Amino acid sequence: MTIGWHFDNTYSKLSDIFREEIKPIPVINPELVILNESLASELSLDFSKIDKKELSKIFSGNSLPSGSSSIAQAYAGHQFGHFTMLGDGRAVLIGEHTTKSNKKFDIQFKGSGKTAFSRNGDGRAALGPMLREYIISEAMNALGIPTTRSLAVVKTGENIQREKTLQGAVLTRIASSHIRVGTFQYIAARQKEDELKTLLDYTIDRHYPEIKNSNNQALDLLNLLIERQCNLVVNWMRVGFIHGVMNTDNMTISGETIDYGPCAFMDFYDPKTVFSSIDQTGRYAYCNQPVITKWNLARFAECLIPFIDKDQDKAVKIATETINSFEKKYEEKWMNMMRDKLGLFGLDDKDKFLILDLLTWMHEKKADYTNTFCYLMNLNPKDDGLFDDNNFKNWKKRWEERMLKNNNTPKKCIELMRKNNPLVIPRNHKVEQALMAAEKNDLNPIIELIDVLKNPYTQKNNIFDYQIPSNSDEKYQTFCGT
Repeated sequence: MTIGWHFDNTYSKLSDIFREEIKPIPVINPELVILNESLASELSLDFSKIDKKELSKIFSGNSLPSGSSSIAQAYAGHQFGHFTMLGDGRAVLIGEHTTKSNKKFDIQFKGSGKTAFSRNGDGRAALGPMLREYIISEAMNALGIPTTRSLAVVKTGENIQREKTLQGAVLTRIASSHIRVGTFQYIAARQKEDELKTLLDYTIDRHYPEIKNSNNQALDLLNLLIERQCNLVVNWMRVGFIHGVMNTDNMTISGETIDYGPCAFMDFYDPKTVFSSIDQTGRYAYCNQPVITKWNLARFAECLIPFIDKDQDKAVKIATETINSFEKKYEEKWMNMMRDKLGLFGLDDKDKFLILDLLTWMHEKKADYTNTFCYLMNLNPKDDGLFDDNNFKNWKKRWEERMLKNNNTPKKCIELMRKNNPLVIPRNHKVEQALMAAEKNDLNPIIELIDVLKNPYTQKNNIFDYQIPSNSDEKYQTFCGT
């Protein structure tokens, strides 16, 4: 086959402490649902000469590409604050593919069957959650947010049992790697410094070669990850994304968004918004995402203590000070992000009050987060009279005065806003409608939705229906799918 796979399986060459060698468990009747041809092209892969039946075999794991070396990765994680030894319980990494531009990507099958880490799970995945990950991860990529990607979804021809019987499916996930904070926790828990050093060296080689010759690699790695995760979460906050399950096994060392289980996008602005059915306390609410990011980074820092300094007390002190730099970095990045959303150039002592007053008004009036910024760009999809409110008009006057500072023009400010405020996001009700149609073998709503989400910052004629939030009063809930 002339697909163009080029595997270099460095992780599978690590000792068996890090992984289990295992092949995907074959499925009865694989059927290709969707293939991401534009992503395939970015990966230097060409599936155009492969028929649908053969593609179904490849992306179900029934027919593994030449050069692949399939493994399940070991890792641990704090799940809702509780430490658990985990691992790929329903996923198999078939190898690391290198593109023509020499970029390396993990190719992983999610829903590929039981592994040594499955515990009591069946190792399988349902069609709905796999298509949800496909939609949301591709939307996140289009929004310019670091993320794992989705190459294909295949139905397995088998049913799986959750709250009810569902169609089985396998997702092909693409990531710059699947190394997580939880990977470091797993190895650190074994209390063998040589194993931890192996992982540290591997991670630096793969993701941060610029610190290879550093005097303190562990501390530099911690600082770099703080920076990347800070940037990532600020981006989530920018578009109203709520991850929903920010366990340490869902925080990548590469700084990519991973795991789209109970995630969703916020419609009406409420900092305490939670969608996940299992998040009963609001631990992973929209407003808590920065706090949890810092908490997860602190767990990562704990793993690195032996390499930060030989004197443990000194190492703990250095790590603590480093982690405590997070708030200042985050607040500065968040403020700059909000300035960009409001088209504000330069700094002004009153910016924080201007930003917080708008968010307070949005919360009180239950204003749509995305569409409020569309209104400020004169692109509001629906005039419902909400912005005739006197408090908002007074705020808008202050904002307009601030925009004109630093010799700026309204046109220049709007251009900045247009780069930072999406006109469309994956509206939850639209995602659900598309998934329900797919369950009945109608893929048109998913194809149309993905097409609209490809250019989230561009005004187009066909997006109006995708800009309006649901008119249902029913509380929207998301589920893990496991």
